[in-house]
Amino acid sequence: MTVQIRGQKMLIGGTWVGRNEIIEVRDPQDNSLIDTVPAASKEDMIQCIEDAKVGAKIAAAMPVHERIRVINAAADYIEEHKERFAFIISKEGSKTIREALKEAARCIQTLRISAEEARRINGETLSFDQMPGSENRVGYYYRFPIGIIAAITPFNDPLNLVAHKVGPAIAAGNAIIVKPASVTPLSALLLAEAFSHAGLPPKVLSVITGHGREIGDTLVTHPAIRMISFTGGLEAGEDIVRKAGLKKISMELGSNSPVIVLEDADMEEAVDSSVSGAFWAAGQNCLGVQRIYVQESIMTAFQKAFISRTELYRVGDKQSNITDMGPLISEKEAIRVEKMVEEAIGKGAQLLTGGERNGAFYSPTVLTNVPENCKIAKEEIFGPVVLLYPVADLDEAIQKSNSVDYGLQAGIFTKDIEKAHRAIAQLDVGGIIINDSSDYRIDAMPFGGVKKSGLGREGIKFAIQEMSEPKVVCFKLN
Repeated sequence: MTVQIRGQKMLIGGTWVGRNEIIEVRDPQDNSLIDTVPAASKEDMIQCIEDAKVGAKIAAAMPVHERIRVINAAADYIEEHKERFAFIISKEGSKTIREALKEAARCIQTLRISAEEARRINGETLSFDQMPGSENRVGYYYRFPIGIIAAITPFNDPLNLVAHKVGPAIAAGNAIIVKPASVTPLSALLLAEAFSHAGLPPKVLSVITGHGREIGDTLVTHPAIRMISFTGGLEAGEDIVRKAGLKKISMELGSNSPVIVLEDADMEEAVDSSVSGAFWAAGQNCLGVQRIYVQESIMTAFQKAFISRTELYRVGDKQSNITDMGPLISEKEAIRVEKMVEEAIGKGAQLLTGGERNGAFYSPTVLTNVPENCKIAKEEIFGPVVLLYPVADLDEAIQKSNSVDYGLQAGIFTKDIEKAHRAIAQLDVGGIIINDSSDYRIDAMPFGGVKKSGLGREGIKFAIQEMSEPKVVCFKLN
C-alpha cells in the first residue's frame, strides 16, 4: 500500500477545509513525505469553537439510541477499513504494522464500549427525608453533558487515544474539538472520516490540525470550553493548567513505571512480559516498563535471561510483519534518549546491551547500576531503555518504586498472595498489575495516575463521568 500525497483537509464544524499554510507529515523511518495537513490559524480555532457551541446543543438533544447508532457505525467503518487505518498509524508514527493492527482493533473496541456505556449514564433516587423537616420531599439526580470538550492528543497512540476522548464525549452528549499531535494527524482525521460516514451531525466533532503555538492557547483558554482532556508531557500539562481558567481538566502525563520481580516469580513469564512492556512502540508508551526491581537471589539469572530475550528483538522496517520495533517518532527524540543514556553511563551506569542509534532508530537498551542522580532514573524516558536494580526484599522494592514523582501503573511478579496485597496497598500508583508488567490495559478500566502522572481517569465509563455533571431534582409535595 502506498500513500498518495494529495493534501488532507481538516474537519471544522462538519466541513472539510484546506489552507494555504500546511504542515508536512513525514515517516520517521526515512523522513519521506507522507502527506500534508492544514496549518490552522487562531481564526480557524475561534470558528471551530463557535461551531462547537451549536454542536453542543445538537449533541445534547441527540437521543441515546442515536448516539449508540452513530458510535457503532463509526466502529463498523473502521472495522471495514482496518488495514488502511493500521497502515496510516504505522506510516506516520513509530509502530510496526503488527502493533498498528492491534491499535486499530482496540479503537474499534473503545468505540463499541462507548456505545454500550451511552445507555448506562444513570442517576439515582435520593432520600431527602433523611433530614428532619424534609419528610414531604422526594427526588433524584441525573447526569447531563457539560458542553464543549477540548481534546489534545499525543503521537504514540494516534488513533485509539483520540477514540478514548471522542467516544465518551459523544456518548455523554457533548461536542468535542480534537487537536491531534502535529506529527501524527492523519489517524485522527481518519477517525473523523469514520464519524462523518456514520452520520454524526455537523458541528458535534471537529478535528483541527495546526501548531500548538498558533492555536493551542485559544483552545485551552476560551471560556466556552468546559473541559480539557489532555494526554502528553508533564511540562505541557502544567502549562495548560496555568492557562486554562475555571474548567474541568483531565490529564494523563506519563510515568516512570516500576516492575517488581520477587524470587518466587515465574521467571520466563516475568522476562517475556517485561521485555515486551519495555520496548512496545519503541518504548514510547506511558505504561512502558522503565525500572525493574529484582530480588537479589534471582538477579543474576533474571538479568541473563532478560538480556538474551532483548537481543532477540528485531528492529527494522515498520511495515514488515517480522519486525518487533521500529524507530522513535523523530531523530530528535532518538538523540534525546541517546543523551540520557550517555549521561547515566558517564555517572557510572553499566550498559548491558543496546545503546546504539541510527537516525531515528535506537536499539533496545538495558542498563544496570544506574545512580539515582541520573535524569534517566527519575524522569520518563519515553524510549526503548530499561533499568535493572537488585533489591533485598519487597519492602525495598516498594520504597524504590515510590521514590519518583510519577505514579501511573506498576507491575509485580509473585505467587505469594500476601505479598501481592502488600504491594497493592503500598505502591503509590493508579493501577497495579499482578503477574504481568505495568504495560497492561483494557479500554474499559479506569486509567490514570497519581502525583505527576495526571489528574482524573480515562476508560470509557469513567471518562463519561468526567464529561458529565449531576443535576439534582427535588419535589416538595403538599
